[in-house]
Amino acid sequence: MKHRRGVAGFTLVEVLVALFAMALLAGLAWQGLDSVLRTREASREAIDRTTRLATIITQWEQDLMAVYDTGVVPALSFDGQSLRLTRRVDGGVALVAWSVRTGSWQRWAGPAMTRAGELQEAWLGHMQMQGSEPGHLTVANQASEWQIYFHRGSDWSNAQSSGDIVTQPPAAPAASGATPAPVAREALPNAVRLVITLGGHKLTRDIALGPQGS
Repeated sequence: MKHRRGVAGFTLVEVLVALFAMALLAGLAWQGLDSVLRTREASREAIDRTTRLATIITQWEQDLMAVYDTGVVPALSFDGQSLRLTRRVDGGVALVAWSVRTGSWQRWAGPAMTRAGELQEAWLGHMQMQGSEPGHLTVANQASEWQIYFHRGSDWSNAQSSGDIVTQPPAAPAASGATPAPVAREALPNAVRLVITLGGHKLTRDIALGPQGS
């Protein structure tokens, strides 16, 4: 009489152990994939921040390199909140202002102007602005501890301190036809130092003024 061979199989315990091992391996694989994706996303965000910051600093440098003293309003002035400057642009001279307001770093640029009265009006008008008016562009968020220093002579000093006084011819002749007296005004610095905290990281940049500002 022939005996039938037993058919090999898996017990329920073995099946459960195998399923558990597969689930564990799948979980480890998912964690590894999630870590890779998170790292890639973080790297992408860091590259985006670096690229954006480079663009901002380039604009900052271009503004300072183009500073032009009209003799009508201060060519470069810092009041603790806003840095205002006059720069050459196509079609004339424009007023540009960089400000830190309520945690955001902003840039504002006015239109090209050719008349002294327009420039004076724009300068006084911007001093009354609150930062929410049209034309204010937020270039960076999480901005704080904003400070500006001017390089005068051989030293750096706070931009709000007094600088060297120079005399220059007046912007327009006197109405009476008499020779007007020279105008005394503060000399432009050689360079500007920016110190600002963005996203908890302190940024420091030194920019020399262009030949038009010297």
